[in-house]
Amino acid sequence: MPVSLLWAVDVYGRVYSLSTAGQVWEQCRDAHMEFKRVTAAQRCCWGIACDNGVYLNVRASDLPVRYREEAYENQRWNPVDGFSERLLPSDRWQWSDVTGLQHRPLDGFRLPSASWEWEADWHADENLDGEPTEKGGWTYAIDFPATYTKDKKWNSCVRRKRWLRYRRYNVMDTWAKIPSQPATLPDPFSDISCGGWEISDEPMGRMSLWAVSLQGKVWFREGIDHHNPEGSWWEEMTLPGEVVQISCGPGDLVWAVLWEGQLIVREGVSRDCPKGTSWAVVDSPSPEVGATHVAVGVNVVWALTKDNKVWFRRGVNSHNPSGSGWISMVGEMMMINVGLNDQVFAVGREDRAVYFRQGVTSSELSGKTWRAVTVPRDGDRPHSSASSLQSAGCYFCGEVRAQSAVSDVESDGERGSADGSGLPLPLLHAAAAAVSPEPLADAATDHCDRPVDPPEARVPKVTSDSFISELVSDRDPSVAALLEEDDDDHPAPGGGDDAAISSSRSGGLGQWSNVDLEEAQGQRAQAAALADSADTCSLSSVATYTLAAEEQYGSDEHPLWAWVSGGGCSVDGHSQLGWFSCSTNASSLVQSVQSMSLSVTPAQTAAWRRQIFEQLGERTKRELDNFRHYEQAVEQSVWVKKGTMQWWRDWKPHKWTDVHFALEQFSGPEGNKDGILFIYYNYYEEKKYLHAFINEVTILVPVLNDSKHSFAIYTPERTKQRWPIRLAAATELEMHDWLALLSDSCLSSRGIQGPPSKQAMWSVTCKGDIFVSEPSPSLEALPYPTPCDQMFWRQVGGHLRLVESNSVGIVWGIGYDHTAWVHSGGDGGGFSQGLASSADNIYTQVDVKSVHIYENQRWNPVTGYTNRGLPTDRYMWSDASGLHECTKTNMKPPSPQWTWVSDWAVDYGVSGGTDREGWQYAADFPASYHGYKTLKDFVRRRRWARKSKLTTTGPWQEVPPISLIDVSLLPCAAPSSVDLVPLWAISNKGDVLCRLGVTALTPAGSSWLHVGTDQPFKSVCVGGASQVWAIAKDGSAFYRGSVSPQSPAGDCWYHIPSPAKQKLKQVSVGRTSVFAVDENGNLWYRQGVTPSYPQGSSWEHISNNVRKVSAGPLDQVWIIADKVQGSLSLSCGTVCHRLGVQPVEPKGQSWDYGIGGGWDHITVRGNSMEPPRVRRPSLTAPALDSPAF
Repeated sequence: MPVSLLWAVDVYGRVYSLSTAGQVWEQCRDAHMEFKRVTAAQRCCWGIACDNGVYLNVRASDLPVRYREEAYENQRWNPVDGFSERLLPSDRWQWSDVTGLQHRPLDGFRLPSASWEWEADWHADENLDGEPTEKGGWTYAIDFPATYTKDKKWNSCVRRKRWLRYRRYNVMDTWAKIPSQPATLPDPFSDISCGGWEISDEPMGRMSLWAVSLQGKVWFREGIDHHNPEGSWWEEMTLPGEVVQISCGPGDLVWAVLWEGQLIVREGVSRDCPKGTSWAVVDSPSPEVGATHVAVGVNVVWALTKDNKVWFRRGVNSHNPSGSGWISMVGEMMMINVGLNDQVFAVGREDRAVYFRQGVTSSELSGKTWRAVTVPRDGDRPHSSASSLQSAGCYFCGEVRAQSAVSDVESDGERGSADGSGLPLPLLHAAAAAVSPEPLADAATDHCDRPVDPPEARVPKVTSDSFISELVSDRDPSVAALLEEDDDDHPAPGGGDDAAISSSRSGGLGQWSNVDLEEAQGQRAQAAALADSADTCSLSSVATYTLAAEEQYGSDEHPLWAWVSGGGCSVDGHSQLGWFSCSTNASSLVQSVQSMSLSVTPAQTAAWRRQIFEQLGERTKRELDNFRHYEQAVEQSVWVKKGTMQWWRDWKPHKWTDVHFALEQFSGPEGNKDGILFIYYNYYEEKKYLHAFINEVTILVPVLNDSKHSFAIYTPERTKQRWPIRLAAATELEMHDWLALLSDSCLSSRGIQGPPSKQAMWSVTCKGDIFVSEPSPSLEALPYPTPCDQMFWRQVGGHLRLVESNSVGIVWGIGYDHTAWVHSGGDGGGFSQGLASSADNIYTQVDVKSVHIYENQRWNPVTGYTNRGLPTDRYMWSDASGLHECTKTNMKPPSPQWTWVSDWAVDYGVSGGTDREGWQYAADFPASYHGYKTLKDFVRRRRWARKSKLTTTGPWQEVPPISLIDVSLLPCAAPSSVDLVPLWAISNKGDVLCRLGVTALTPAGSSWLHVGTDQPFKSVCVGGASQVWAIAKDGSAFYRGSVSPQSPAGDCWYHIPSPAKQKLKQVSVGRTSVFAVDENGNLWYRQGVTPSYPQGSSWEHISNNVRKVSAGPLDQVWIIADKVQGSLSLSCGTVCHRLGVQPVEPKGQSWDYGIGGGWDHITVRGNSMEPPRVRRPSLTAPALDSPAF
């Protein structure tokens, strides 16, 4: 769980934050004024200060907040001056925006506030759609506006140049005042609330901020996003009445409270209209008492009425934001707030403590009970029960002692004096009652923060100045004698009774004001009887225990809160939080019971021993009689496990057939284990079987879908055929049991154990399953390498989209939700989590993946676009190919292990763009889609997305907090002398990052270093000699210059022209070679790369139908290929190895096909194992052919 913050404001206006991983409220030291209230998001916090100004606190991150300003310089050609600034009266401005409608001179740009700074001066953009422009960055067209090209033609009458300049937000982890807009707001704000970042497919960083003024008006802050956290301006909203408080949830819920006590709901909130369209009135939960406060989340609404009662609104969702009815909840609160995951926080009415609602889950949104957050504030003294009185400088005994005796008291309490010090338990309770005005049950009650309703405030009774003297003078003589005896054992240092009492009167009265001894005289007789029956006693420890249980905080330590905001606090109903501590020393009670010794005589011990022996003998006899009919267990060399499964038969028509499945495992003469798989089936009423040797199995692949729990078994022969043995179990548990057993048998037969080696090759399937293979030294040998269809792959727990490694043993991965993970060095997880050998360094991993379906429509002259297509058209609800019908109702999660975590929503992030409603248009199915309608577009489609969640285990640890889309590690040679390993990555926003502090001991590194770019990137790779290549989102390639251990981020980017009419999507750099894959599946090799000219000279086409490429530290080349011919059909997602790669021919000669299909990613960047040198048998040996695919 990533670390997040809970924000709160105390009654003095001081702002505090509490980390989900911490146990102390930390004050915002930079706040120079008091705040009224705050509203938080994950990356920032807004607040209203006592000067009525709005302030923003942005949390520091390794990823900076940057905003790109751009302006266009326009020129027109004339016969006299050529291209010049002299434009026609009907032309656009000489300096304008991209549309040409706004005048934007370079000297007219100003920083929005003092929180921003310019990164550099204006510079021309010399890139057009991935292609470098001519010197100066000019692009040409016939007229304004038109389609611009980088080449000047004879009819190019106008040209334009784009100028760029970046500004950076430099105020982090401190409060920055939001500048007021030119039209001053009529009155100051009284309430503020942020949210809206989870509105359906909301652009990254977009946020809604609502505010209420003292006159009851509501304002909306425009323009807040990741690049502009301050927003742009305030816009007033129309209202049905005067508002006193407002709440905005992470989604599309916005509620407010009117002065009359009614509530209003904002309707029409959507991606295109975050402000909403209208208000709907909702009655107060109680007709007699109006509402005073409301708090909303994603699917919940909580409210408070004027009598501080808590109410929960049922039936609330994005389709029905008004809900259906109110439910009264337990507790009385001053304010309430809903955070992430619909978790609820509140401030109690009586004690002003912060409360957390426990038990809030997606199935039980109202939760179960309130629990107080009892952690201290930074700077507060410890207030544990054992030290609450010791910190006062004295403790109870015959006299009041000075602070120097605290250590004696603490050690005495730890040994058990506070727990009785050898006193019988009734005597301890009576002695406590002798100095406590409360009943014994109240004095000894455990005051741990168990789930309770908010307690009533306890107002202590203040005693007189004669408190200590009354305690000493009014006590019974027998008790006094006992106290004096205790004083003899522990003399007070540095003074007598008078000095100690005087000290207590002058400075310690406040310490004891919570003690009431009105009933002390009435209990003196009981105390005297206790003293007569006690051999030894420490009344000091007894009194300390009683008072500590009575008050949790010191009189000046109890924090009084006025406001709390959990909008940035990422917790759920299962989070383990350290916010709830015990207010009494419960361990002392346990130690008290344990310290009570029993007087056991040797005769009793002997009798117990004889009784135990008799019972053991009877149990042994009973077990022998019950299990006598079983045969005696003997060690056998052959072991067989049988079961029934279904088999996807090899011949047509292919279908699932019931079979008997058996695994026969045996031990060889040298102790090595091997086995055979048998599948018994019927063929035209004839019993037959097929078998496979365990030592020939190359991989076991789970193939999960919504109907079958199946898995595939590959051997070298079946890998060549692209036709594995596919079996299906009855249940998921049974399938995992068989997979674990078969995997363990395969590892045993090959003698593989422990985690993957540093040289291991990693691959990922299109389902997210992770596999690893230990390469042999002859894998890259020339001229006879090991065929890659004989490689053995074993599964590693976890779920990732891609994995990258190097020969130092550092392995990073990225999930489908863009979360970064680093390998922990363990082995196992997933289906093998039950194996004892794979329990170390295994952690819980969560991944979120979107499932997509397409809504298709065709245009007709009568009704326009409808879901009535031609008979030859695709399904009106289908997958991306259009061959399979997929509707919202019948679409299932990717496998039974996944669960839905959202509803269906329109996906606007489709390649090619969409219109306002998410539609893409084309001339026909299938075709090239675009996000705007033309006269030739007769079909359109819209993609819908729904998020699903997977929780599994694996040897992976999360690397928060920045989300990534690509990562690359330096491919080190073996052995490597590199201490700090260069690691480059691309964030999900397209920022280029360099990870600092990455070593073999600290593979996760320490921090990110941002590398500036003029546009978002999508792929990066660091190769030998710290060569860094990257691909921008427009398909252009870049080389980073001057990267070295002394300058890990380099100094500048060099634009590399892409192959003609192609847009690159991925790059991989080896020791000396550079390979790239374009969006059409072509593999390219960069020629002319030398140490003196690392940018190379040109691109050379190598192959097509390539999905991914990986170049290793020995310049070896592996790819994921599509359309590889199998025995029955073409296979997509096949692992292929480039043969014949050598220094004189780095492009290689041909392909060797390995495991497939269904693979999506491979990395060989950890395999730095030099192949053995083999002498060629003949100089005339035939060369390997290069098959095309």
